[in-house]
Amino acid sequence: MSKRLNGKIAVIVGAGQSPGEGVGNGRATAMVFAREGAKVLCVDFSLTAARETADIILGEGGEAVPFEADVAKEVMLKAAIDETINRWGRIDILHNNVGISVSGGDAALTEITEAAFDRIMTVNLRGTVMACKHAMPHMRKQQSGVIINIASISAYENYPWVTYKASKVAMVEFTKQIAIQNAQYGVRANVIMPGLMDTPMAVDTRARTWKRPRAEIVAERDKRVPLRGKMGTGWDVANAALFLASDEAGFITGVALPVDGGALCKVG
Repeated sequence: MSKRLNGKIAVIVGAGQSPGEGVGNGRATAMVFAREGAKVLCVDFSLTAARETADIILGEGGEAVPFEADVAKEVMLKAAIDETINRWGRIDILHNNVGISVSGGDAALTEITEAAFDRIMTVNLRGTVMACKHAMPHMRKQQSGVIINIASISAYENYPWVTYKASKVAMVEFTKQIAIQNAQYGVRANVIMPGLMDTPMAVDTRARTWKRPRAEIVAERDKRVPLRGKMGTGWDVANAALFLASDEAGFITGVALPVDGGALCKVG
């Protein structure tokens, strides 16, 4: 590793992962950031999952601390930012990587419920807004900082369910808003739009919810990917996040970066 984040302080919201095979976007990003020299606060709804990620990092010789926070509760997100400042004195990178769809009851327009809509929008969008709310004053004071949010190519493709798509469209535009409004403070904000990924959240959750074999879900999704006919992984998202977090991307802000194997080339 080239230690592109040496000495940086990073908060990864969604650093654990749901049960399943492989590695999720959040865990992979926490691991890559730590390998590149960052000290990482691993924030997750599940303290057990956050601790698992932190333990992996510690086992590789990195520095990481697990932290429990429900993104639906602003006070817990504030506590995560406060813990970062109290422990390390600054925050250089905020990476928001929490999202639900199938597990939150997302559905087509004629079937979506109020409860499912509110739950998914709270987790997918409001949590990111609140995390940014409490991190931004510190970044402005420092005159530096990087925010990386995770959206999805569902923002622009023909996606079957209502709320996930709406939340991800909003994520893209929210990120652009904070990019332009905080550029004067030296703060950069970019958003990654993953395509079809082979992660526990994307594949195993569907297999459990729909009571179908994992291999069947994988095969169906692989066929839809233009590049080599195979989904990406959490490492692909993590490597994109690493670039955006590093000084190599120092003149890049307000960008929505697809990590999708060419899927958006087919839109329209």
